[in-house]
Amino acid sequence: MAEYQPGVCNIGANQRRARRLSAVGSFAVAAGIAVAVGVGAVPRLSLWATVPFIFGGFLGAFQDYFQFCVAFGALARYDLSGSGGESGRVGTSEAVRADRRKAAKIILLSAVATVVTAGIGSVAVTAV
Repeated sequence: MAEYQPGVCNIGANQRRARRLSAVGSFAVAAGIAVAVGVGAVPRLSLWATVPFIFGGFLGAFQDYFQFCVAFGALARYDLSGSGGESGRVGTSEAVRADRRKAAKIILLSAVATVVTAGIGSVAVTAV
């Protein structure tokens, strides 16, 4: 049985699976756009359209990896029901602060990974 841990774990297996699938879908859309640009089917300016999908992919992947939902952290909630635990509201202000710090770190990590990936991808696609 999984238990809520402030700033560490606020989602269970079902919620993690949803974020993993979201990440795969987002990365697939970004890759599809990049391929379309690479073969000349769409203008190079279309590469900008990959940025939100890359960010969404990293956000979903990091939420799965860290077992922590950014939105639940911001809203002071948790859901471990998919792993035999409970779901509910975070009770203490210290736990809410820890959750919001963790959410901010995941968003920042996703943004940095997006900039690096989009930059490398842009160079790779336009070099072809």
